[in-house]
Amino acid sequence: MLNFFNNHIGTNLRFIRESRLIVAISGGLDSVVMAHLCKALNLNFVLAHCNFNLRGEESKADEDFVLDLGDQLDVEVFIQNFDTQAYADKHKSSIQMAARELRYDWFSELAAQLKFDYILTAHHADDNLETFLINFTRGTGLNGLTGIPMINNNIIRPLLPFSREEIEVYARKNNIAWREDSSNTSRKYLRNKLRHEVVPVLKEINPNLLDSFKNTLDNLNDTSDIVEESLNSLTKSAITTIDDDGIQYKISEFKKMNNPKAYLFEMFKNYGFTEWNDVVDLLEGQSGKQVLSSTHRLIKHREYLILTDSRDSNQSEASIEIKEVDNSIETPFGQLVFMNVDTIQEKTKQIIYLDKNKLNFPLVLRHWKEGDFFFPLGMKGKKKLSKYLKDEKLSIVEKENTWLLTSNNEVIWVVGKRADNRFRVNSKTKNILKIELKK
Repeated sequence: MLNFFNNHIGTNLRFIRESRLIVAISGGLDSVVMAHLCKALNLNFVLAHCNFNLRGEESKADEDFVLDLGDQLDVEVFIQNFDTQAYADKHKSSIQMAARELRYDWFSELAAQLKFDYILTAHHADDNLETFLINFTRGTGLNGLTGIPMINNNIIRPLLPFSREEIEVYARKNNIAWREDSSNTSRKYLRNKLRHEVVPVLKEINPNLLDSFKNTLDNLNDTSDIVEESLNSLTKSAITTIDDDGIQYKISEFKKMNNPKAYLFEMFKNYGFTEWNDVVDLLEGQSGKQVLSSTHRLIKHREYLILTDSRDSNQSEASIEIKEVDNSIETPFGQLVFMNVDTIQEKTKQIIYLDKNKLNFPLVLRHWKEGDFFFPLGMKGKKKLSKYLKDEKLSIVEKENTWLLTSNNEVIWVVGKRADNRFRVNSKTKNILKIELKK
C-alpha cells in the first residue's frame, strides 16, 4: 500500500510534499495508518486530535494514545477538548453534527493561526460509498451523488482511493496499533447501519463493488461537469443585476430551457428551498408572489425573479437619529452627508436642498410603513407612500429597502427617490441645507 500511496501522492497531490500539514487524528485505524504513511513519505505534518468527551474514560484513553503516537512518530501533537453535548444542546443539533462543526472549526483556526497549508482527513473508499448511500436514501441532486471530493479548499483526503480492507491489511502487516471506537458498532446511527447491514450485502452481490462504484462516480462527475457548463451559460444570460436588493434573473431565460425545473433546482438548491413545484410556478405567477426558505426568498417581480436574504422582522423597526451638529451619518444603504450651502447647484436623486429653518432636529431616518404619506416635489397635493412606490414599479425588496428622512414624523425625503414639497427651498429661504447620499 505504501508504494501505491506514494504514487498517488506523486500523481494527484504532489503539492503536499512541500506543504505544512495537519493530520486529523482520532486514534482509529484510518487516521493512524494515514499518519504512519505520511511519516514514511517524510511529509511535514503535525497531529491534531479532538476529544469530544462523549465516551468517558474511553475518550481520555484515545487522547493518551494519540499523545503516545506523536512521540512514536516524533511529531508535534495538538489536543482540543470540547463539551460536545452542551454545544449540541445550545445549537439544537445532533451530536454528530455538533462534533463535525467543532472539529472543522478548530482545524481551520489551527491552520490559520499557525500557518499550516492543508488539513488531511482519513476518509477512504468505503466512507465514500456510505456517504453516497446516505445522500441517496435521504434524497438529493446530482451533487449529492458525486462522492466526497479529494480536495475541498484546504481539506485533503489522500486515502480516498483505498478501501478499509486495504488499510487494515497494511496496519496488521506493519504491526500498527490503533484504537477501536465502541460507538462505531452502534446501529442507531445511519452510517453504522449502512456499514454493518447494507454494504456487506452489496459486496456479497458484487465482490468488486468499490471498483464499480468508483467507475459510477467518475461517470457522475463527468455528467456534473456538463451540467455545470450549462448552468454557467444560463447564469451569464439570466442575471441582470447584483446589488444590495439581491440577485435579479430574467424569467425568459429559464423558459427557454427544455426542463426549467431542473435549471431552477441547480441554480437555487444551495439557498434552502424545498418546494420546487412552487418555485417553478413563480415563472407564470403574479408579480409579488414569493417562495420562502429558512434563509432566503425568491420573488416574482414582473419579468424577473429576485433572490434575496430572508428579511429580519426587526429590520423595519430600525431608525437612526440625526442631530443638527452631525456632518455625516453612516446608514445601511450608504453615507448621508449634510452641508450648509449658499446656493443650489447640481440636482440628482442622491442630492436634495432643504429650507433648514423648516426642519425640527433631531431628524429621524426610518423605513416607510403603511399610512405614510408625503407631498411629492413638483406635484400638487399629497400621496400615500404605498401608492407612490407602486407607481414607481418597485419590487417587494426595493419597497422594503425604502427609507424616509423625517422631521417631527413628516416626510422630508423618500431617500434616493423623491423630496417633499413642504421643505423645498424658495425665494424666502435664508438657510439652505444640502443632503447628499453617497453609496
